[in-house]
Parts: sequence; C-alpha cells; structure tokens
Amino acid sequence: MSQGYTDRRITLKHLVIDHQRMVGIKFYPDKVIQALIKQLPEPKWSEKYQMVVLKNEPEVIDQIFQKFKGIAWIDCRHFFANRPVNNGNEALSVDHYRKRTPQKNWKYCPEEFYQKLEIRGYSFNTAKVYIPLFEKFINHFKSVENLLEINEYDIRHYLQHLVVTKHSDSYINQSINAIKFYYEVVKEMPNRFYTVERPIKKESLPKVISKEAILKMIESCHNIKHRCILSLLYSTGLRRSELINLKLSDIDSDRMMIMVRQGKGKKDRYTLLGNKMLKELRTYYQYYKPKTYLFEGPDGGPYGATSVGRIVSQAAKRAGIQKRITPHMLRHSFATHLLEAGTDLRHIQTLLGHNSSRTTEAYTFVALKGLTKIQNPLDLP
Repeated sequence: MSQGYTDRRITLKHLVIDHQRMVGIKFYPDKVIQALIKQLPEPKWSEKYQMVVLKNEPEVIDQIFQKFKGIAWIDCRHFFANRPVNNGNEALSVDHYRKRTPQKNWKYCPEEFYQKLEIRGYSFNTAKVYIPLFEKFINHFKSVENLLEINEYDIRHYLQHLVVTKHSDSYINQSINAIKFYYEVVKEMPNRFYTVERPIKKESLPKVISKEAILKMIESCHNIKHRCILSLLYSTGLRRSELINLKLSDIDSDRMMIMVRQGKGKKDRYTLLGNKMLKELRTYYQYYKPKTYLFEGPDGGPYGATSVGRIVSQAAKRAGIQKRITPHMLRHSFATHLLEAGTDLRHIQTLLGHNSSRTTEAYTFVALKGLTKIQNPLDLP
C-alpha cells in the first residue's frame, strides 16, 4: 500500500555551514522523498545536523516546493519569518542610539538592526533591552567581521561566559532573545539557533497582599489623584504601563468597562470599571481636568512610571506594611482575589490579557479559598 500524502512531511531549517547560508531538509526515511531530494541541485548529507543540506538560494527554495507539491507536507514554521507590521501605534524611533558619540574599540548595532526594530513596531522598552545586549554580544566577538560566521558553539560558549560571570537567568534569556532577533528576524533566518538551550525557567509564585492591606493603602491617600491611581491598579488588574497610557476616551461609563489599548503584545482588551471607581474618577476629573490622558504629567503627557511606583511604595509605608510593594503586586492581588471570590479562570485570563491559560493558572497556587478550611495536622483530635 503506497504512503499517502498526509503521511509524508519534510521540515525546512536555516543553517550556516562554512560561513555559507544553507537550507536543511529534515524528514523520516522514505524512498519517495529520498528520490525527489536527489533531483534537487547539489544535495549533501550533514552528519553534524543529521539532515540533507542545500544552498540557500531563491531558485533552490522554489525547486523544493515544486518537487514536493502534492507529495509531502512542507513544514516552514522554522524557515519563513513572521512579518508583523506596525499596527497604528506610535512609531518607534531609536535615533537616540544611532546618534551616540562613537567610542573607540566598541562595535555598535548595524543599521539594519535599528531599522527592523522600527519597521516591526517593537516597543521602546524592548529596544532598550535588545540594543545593549546585542552590542555586548558582538563585542565579545570583536575579531569577527561577518556575524554569520558565529555558530551555535560560539553562542553556547558566550552564554557559558555569562553564567560564569554571575549574570541572572533573566539577563541570559534576554541576551538570547536579542541574539535571535538579529539572526532570525533581521537576517530572516527563523530558528537559526534552535540547538541553543535556555536556562531552566524558575517557577516563582505571584506576590500577593491581602485586600485589607490594599484598602489601608488606598485610605492612607489624601491626594485624590494618588488614590485613583492605587484604586485603578487594584480594581482593574492593569499593568503600570497600561495605566499611564489610559486616555479619557478609554473610560466607558455606559458599559462600565475600561478599554486597554495596545497592552503587552500589542493587544486591545477590556477590563472592569466598578461603581465606586467611577465615582472616584468623576471627583478626580472635576478637580484636575485632564485633557487627553487620564493621568497627566506637568507637560500634559502621560504620568511618569516612576511616580506611580513611588505612590504605591509610600502608601504601603503609611499603611504599616513592612515589605516592599510594587504596582505589579496589585495586579497579582486583583487576579488572586477574583479567583478566591469564585470568578472563572478564563474570565480572569481575559481581564489580564494573558495569551496562555497556563500563565493565569499560577494564581491557583496562591489563592487561599479552600486551603484555610483544611485543619492543620497538629490541631487534629
């Protein structure tokens, strides 16, 4: 019985062998696939990668698709770059980095690195992370002119250097992201370094404080603006960046919802607007008269992120809370308290803007509902 079309599959990979861009073809042993591969231009077997390799040229790619059309499924997920475009949010400019005064013996990001960050509409926070980390990487290989010459072994050696020099797992992961951005996005070689391993992710629980403690923090605020900032962070689950970018037009009092525009991952979503919160916001509006942003700085732009953090920490001190409290802990507390009140986990996921339910499930480990009813073994009769 002949093998059906749906049973055959080949996977394309990006490789660099002897400083030359190559296409790797990975497949399970199959006489039909092997026969077709032999008809492609100059196929070679790579012992290192355990796959057939060919020159990465447009005409070769075309021939691969022509040969296997209707015969095998071609898995291109690791080969063709995903090309999101700037979706209407404020355009990113990294001119600050372009216009730096050059320092002797320091290699800077290539212009194409800057351009790709701008064209694809990455956030400025991402750019601030990627640019210095990638520059640290290329300066580790000062003698290498062509960055395509750097291979998986070199990168693993560099990551080992970061481990030895006591850099955090987060720093190492961000370094990998910056490196992969250059090779996989800028140079359009997706999954170029698919053999590079990341540090094992530490599973840490969300830091949560009680509702009583949060109410004490809010009550300690005599400034209505500060009071609204604290209340919104807790009652909506907003991230700090989302809070300071809220506009007056995002408050929908008819539907009792707040529109969160271009949150993390550039996604729009809605979150809750409570009756008490709406009343507080109306009082705040009458006093401050903001024009565009809900919370505005002295220049009429968004309120400062540092100022929000200071409001939270100072309110915690006034409330007698000894540990350090951050704006994000109010977001965690929002989700945990909703879960303890019986809110469906999927609804909480939607309100928080999580892509995966696994992220939201972390709150099940800190929610106390049910656990407080369990009798301690020492107290058992």
